[in-house]
Formats: sequence, structure tokens, C-alpha cells
Amino acid sequence: MTEGVPGYRHPPPSTTIVAARLAGDGQVDLATSYELCRRLHAQHGRTYYFATRFLPPDRRHHVHALYGFARYADDLVDHFALDWPAQRRRAELESWSEEFLAALRRGRTSDPIMQAVIATVAELGIRHDDLRAFLRSMAMDLTVTRYATYEDLAEYVHGSAAVIGAMMLPVLGARHPDARGRAMDLGVAFQLTNFLRDVAEDWDRGRIYLPLEDLARFGVSESDFARRRVTPGMRRLLAFEAARTRALYRRAEQGWGMLDARSQVCIRIAHRLYGEIIDRIEAADWQVFAHRASVPTRRRVAVAARELLRRPRPVPPLA
Repeated sequence: MTEGVPGYRHPPPSTTIVAARLAGDGQVDLATSYELCRRLHAQHGRTYYFATRFLPPDRRHHVHALYGFARYADDLVDHFALDWPAQRRRAELESWSEEFLAALRRGRTSDPIMQAVIATVAELGIRHDDLRAFLRSMAMDLTVTRYATYEDLAEYVHGSAAVIGAMMLPVLGARHPDARGRAMDLGVAFQLTNFLRDVAEDWDRGRIYLPLEDLARFGVSESDFARRRVTPGMRRLLAFEAARTRALYRRAEQGWGMLDARSQVCIRIAHRLYGEIIDRIEAADWQVFAHRASVPTRRRVAVAARELLRRPRPVPPLA
């Protein structure tokens, strides 16, 4: 679908290259499209991909497709011609988004990645409004680099993360009317964790995803980011944001029992591992400019083994 995007820098490092290697110049079949998405997921979403392996085999491909959709749009944002004005880059992304939504309505596309996405959306009945919300947030990334308040940031993360959690519900087998809210909480918690982990990387791209009102509250300035300094105020700022994120994880935990028993272990593993990223940032004295926190493979396996031994939570009673 990138053929119609003027100025797009072919190929982006993660999507078009791997698609070309598998598919050549022709249209791929659906199984190959899902395989492209799986490879994207394995390459770029290692913690999430690891947890997905604990889903029933007949559900994993849908997660790979949803991840492929999100990664594909993110690649577009980061690989438009960088000398273009931000408004033009946003207009081009919106044009691509409309092309994707039109293909979604038709139920077919020649794009090797989006074939699997369209099939998954149709099979699971995923809301098109959630897809539109995600694309709107991706467009925001082309013109918005700062967020004055947490409420402003919440508008962005609703589309970039909360709706991704909601899209996962048909895969996970939601069994309670409150499951959507708890899934959205977990999606936002994952996103805020990424913001804490990626402070340095986001700054290098010209973005700050920590609310400016919070920077002011703890006496942190953009010069601290530019000098890559973790001041006492920066530590307090990051600890404050971590506490906010942990509260979301606790609320999201209420949703575990709202899912099909076969899916609960996957979500518990993802939940634990992402939450541990925050623990590791804190253990490193909040040195986000010198150290990118991650969970080692041995620890991932240990967490997975522990969660596999736990019994599924019962479905909570309806209110």
C-alpha cells in the first residue's frame, strides 16, 4: 500500500524488506501474509511476542496481524521524507490511512502485510472505529511532539494503545462486559512503560511523552533532556510516572478473570514482564539516558514457568 505515498522512503527497515524477501514482486497468499506479520512481531515486539507464544496456536496469528498493522503504520510515520514539513507528512499518512480503510471496506488488498490484517479484522469483528482511532494517533506523532497535561497525553494513548488492548479482546475470548475497560487499561500501561523506557530514544526523535505539567512540578527542564542528565528532579518525575503506570497495571489485573481460561496465562505473562521493565528502570536509579531497561530471556522463561503453574482466575460475577 506504500506505492501511492509520494516521498515515502522505500523500503522501511522492518516491513517492506522482509515482505520482499518472502514474496518477491507478486501478491502473497494469506498464509504468507500472516507469516510476514509474525516475523515483524518476533523482530520488534520481543516481550509481547514471547507472551503470545502461550496463546492457543489457533489464536496467535491474529495477534501477529494486529501487531503487524500497528508496526506498519509506525514505520510509515518514521520513514516519510524527513525534509517535508510536518503538515505534509501528516497529510500523506492520512491519505494512506484512507486507502487502508477503503481496502478494509472492500475486504481485499494487494498489500502483503495488510492482507492478514483485513482478514483478522473481518473474522473477529474488530471495530473499525478502533482502527481509525489508532491511525489518528499515528498522525498526531507527525505534528505533536509535546503534551501539556496528562489529559492531553491520554487523548494520544487512547488511540495508540488503549484501542489496541480492546482489539485483542476477540482473540483472548472476553467473557465479561467490563473486559474492554480493563484491556484498555493494560494497553495504556504498556504504552506508558514504553515511554519511561524510551525517554532517550524519544528525545532523539524530538519528542517528549511525559506531560509538561509534570516536568514543571518536579523542576525538570528540556535542557536536562538535552544534556541527558538524571537530576534529583528527574528521578522524582520518573518515579511519579512509574507510580501512575503501576496503578493502571493493578486495575488491569482485575480483567484477568474476564478472559477465556486458555488466554489468561498469556496476558499474565505479558503483564508481569512489562511491569518488571519499570522495576528494572527503578533499580538502575532511573538512568534512562544511559540504560535501556529490558527483561533477560532467562527471567522471561522463569516468569512464564511460574504463571503456567497458576490456576486461571474465575470469571467475576456480573454487576
